[in-house]
Amino acid sequence: MGRYGLGLALVAVPLLLAVGGPLLVGEPGPRGVSYTAGGGHWLGTDFAGRDVLRQVLLGGRSVVLVAVTATALAYALALPLALAAALTGRSWVEELLLRPLDVLIAVPALLLVLLVATATEPGPAGLAVLVGAAAVPDVARVVHAAAVAASSRPVVEALRLHGESWWRIAFGQVARTIRRTLAADAGTRLVGALYLVATAAFLGVGVQPDAADWAVMVDRNRPGLFLQPWAVVVPALLVAGLSTGTNLLFDAALDRSGPRGRGSAA
Repeated sequence: MGRYGLGLALVAVPLLLAVGGPLLVGEPGPRGVSYTAGGGHWLGTDFAGRDVLRQVLLGGRSVVLVAVTATALAYALALPLALAAALTGRSWVEELLLRPLDVLIAVPALLLVLLVATATEPGPAGLAVLVGAAAVPDVARVVHAAAVAASSRPVVEALRLHGESWWRIAFGQVARTIRRTLAADAGTRLVGALYLVATAAFLGVGVQPDAADWAVMVDRNRPGLFLQPWAVVVPALLVAGLSTGTNLLFDAALDRSGPRGRGSAA
């Protein structure tokens, strides 16, 4: 319960700020300086005179939503592909489905994002697609490795003999059998997506240089870290807390679902 509670606390704060933060922001003050509800600079101002608390309240939605969308997109693409390769029963079909992904695996995810950014300027939606596509090869390999073992079980063969549909076998049986592996991997992928999105934003990809974004705040204010630490420390702690809390929650959920190793093909 301690790990579950700690993970929930670490995740709740940045999630609440990301989702509800924009609703708490007040109107801009005189001369364009932004104030939070209550009219004070509780965390001071950044190098441009903008209220740090207001930037924190506005800056989480882009990072969190892009990372979550990218993770969901990666699984939406990789899961059916990997299950199809594992259940095909034909090695040449398996090779045809999985070998092209080796090309993407050879390219680091951040490099892929930067290469695309040189040709176009991806917004938040484009960045989510890029991060999700970069994660597909790794997700597909993990799912495929787990699904191969699960698909060799007698229950799967029995379902085939009874004429069950591919969808029922793949998602109703195999995917359910490897759900622990999928859950553990999803936690890792979400953390990786958070760091990749934050790094891309840190480099100016997917967001405007003056945007209210936690990663941009860290980059923009780090030269004045010792003069105004809150503008760097607060957004950095929120990203780190979300990443750590996500893994703690997934670990706690897996522990509650049963002994390790049961129900998993990994």
